[in-house]
Amino acid sequence: MRFALSPEQRDFATSLHDYLAGADTPGAARSWAQGRHEPGLKLLRGLAELGVPALLIDETHGGLGAGPVDLVVAFEALGYHAVPGPLVETAAVAPAVPAAQAWWPALASGEALATVVAPPHVPLALDADIAQVVVDLGAGTVGESTGTEVVGSLDPTRRLFRVPGATPLTGGRAFDLGVLAVAAQLLGAGQWLLDASVAYAKQRSQYGRLIGEYQAIKHLLADVATHLELTRPLVHGAAVTGSQQDISAAKVKAGDAAYLAARTALQVHGAIGYTAEHDLGLRLTKVRALTGAWGTGAFHRERILRTMAGRR
Repeated sequence: MRFALSPEQRDFATSLHDYLAGADTPGAARSWAQGRHEPGLKLLRGLAELGVPALLIDETHGGLGAGPVDLVVAFEALGYHAVPGPLVETAAVAPAVPAAQAWWPALASGEALATVVAPPHVPLALDADIAQVVVDLGAGTVGESTGTEVVGSLDPTRRLFRVPGATPLTGGRAFDLGVLAVAAQLLGAGQWLLDASVAYAKQRSQYGRLIGEYQAIKHLLADVATHLELTRPLVHGAAVTGSQQDISAAKVKAGDAAYLAARTALQVHGAIGYTAEHDLGLRLTKVRALTGAWGTGAFHRERILRTMAGRR
């Protein structure tokens, strides 16, 4: 079977990239990390106009009634541009929680944001200070956000909060959609890191030659490109099948590929990659945080093993 995105899905991706490329997304992300949310909220309202939070909400509740493949298309673009905010929670998870139905119209229109807590894999609620609703995924309940204690993150744009009394999670479709969205974000971030590294290698000169002309640099970038190209069909395939095993495999591979892209990008960029002013840092910290978010690689590998063992 040959899988390819539809023309409508490709156009949707293009519209997201065009909007985010012209919206000073890096500036919004840096402001978000400092607790100044208005630039980021303006960005999220623009994404709502493009239909991102409405994708998985049915038309009777003001949504688009789209599917997981459309979700992956969107979150790959969001990861590429390092968009801040609780978008996984709002656009991927809350639409799959029946208890959140009363909030679906507001989520779809961008009038409200959701956050999620689901220990042990999502023990802290992202951006609970600006979300209107918190979903306790383990209990399947929805309430007002009560998170007040900020917990530090590797990614300063991921503002995490403790929510008391959260119920441990045993699994479910909403959790898997969150994992799938994070895998797509990692794929997008990895692609940006590769694109930025290739562009830099074509500009930076050393010893009288562009560094991209050196075989060692070419090999490093080719390895990243190969891993990303092998990751993309896993992520898209997991969106098609919706199986727990495929989604976990996509998350593991996307995390590994994005982490390789991050390490390689730092090698290629050298000292400038360590500076706070360079946009590389926005992806380096996000990739490191998302690799362990919504279940670590060890958890997802174990989940794949359990699923395979159960079929024997």
